[in-house]
Amino acid sequence: MDRRTLIATGTVALTNAVAKASSASASSSDAPAAPAALSIAGLGLPVIEGGRLRNYVFVSLRLELGVGKTVEQMRPKEAFFRDAIVRAAHKTPFTVAGDWTRLDERALSAALISASTAIAGRGSVLRVEVVAQNPRRRTGMPTTR
Repeated sequence: MDRRTLIATGTVALTNAVAKASSASASSSDAPAAPAALSIAGLGLPVIEGGRLRNYVFVSLRLELGVGKTVEQMRPKEAFFRDAIVRAAHKTPFTVAGDWTRLDERALSAALISASTAIAGRGSVLRVEVVAQNPRRRTGMPTTR
């Protein structure tokens, strides 16, 4: 199975899982309504240290949407969110000092929330959660554990 098929399959499976989870939570009447969330999976971001590209980390993100925003409204803007975060990662890398297998979640979240104002308007994205971080290379790199 090639990488594109694997990523596409994972994205479809993740989208279906989120849809099932949101429909299940909508069917229970006594639970409070969870805020809408847009999932972005399979986003490859660089790890740059000392001016050199050291690794790529593939992240999956969950964007918690603001009041009045629905997943259907925001899904067409997913490509703009992807572009904004990749541009930000190349401009100011989200590297963790001494570790080439992780990215700084706080910096990544802040950059995406800042970019979301220009993409979809103020208050459209309340919070960004990094669901998973998977480095391309896992061996031969310094770690800070």
